Amino acid sequence: MSSQYDPNRYEPARPVNDDARSVPQLIGDMVTELSNLFRKEIQLARAEMGENISEATGAIPGMAGGAALAFGGLILLLMALAALVSRLLDLPAGWGLLIVGLVAALAGYGLIRGGMSKLKATNLTPTRTAEQLSRDAQAAKDQVT
Repeated sequence: MSSQYDPNRYEPARPVNDDARSVPQLIGDMVTELSNLFRKEIQLARAEMGENISEATGAIPGMAGGAALAFGGLILLLMALAALVSRLLDLPAGWGLLIVGLVAALAGYGLIRGGMSKLKATNLTPTRTAEQLSRDAQAAKDQVT
C-alpha cells in the first residue's frame, strides 16, 4: 500500500459530530419545531377559511337578486296573468291570482335554492389545511418512533 493520494480510491465520509446536543435538547428542539409547524398550519387554516367565507359572501348578491326578481315576478304575473286567466277561462279573479302566484313562487324558490346550494357547510371547511395537518401529525409520529 502506498501512502500517496489516489483520486480513484473511495473513502467513506467520516461522521462529523459538530452538534453534540443532548437528548433532552433534541426533544426540546423537536417540540419547538412541531409547535411552529402547527402554528403555521393554523395560520393556513385561517387564510383558507377567509377564502371560503369570501366565496360564500359572493353567493349572497345572487340570492338577493333572485329573491327580488321572484318577488317582482310574483307581483307582475299575479296582475297580468290573473287578468288573462280570468278572461280566457271565464274564472273569477281569485283563481287567476292563485295560478299565477304558484308559478312565480316556484320560479323564486328555484333561484333561492340555487343560491343556498353555494352556502353548504362542506364548502366552508378548510380541507387542504386538514389534510396538511394530518400529514404533519403522521410525519411527527414517524420522527418520534
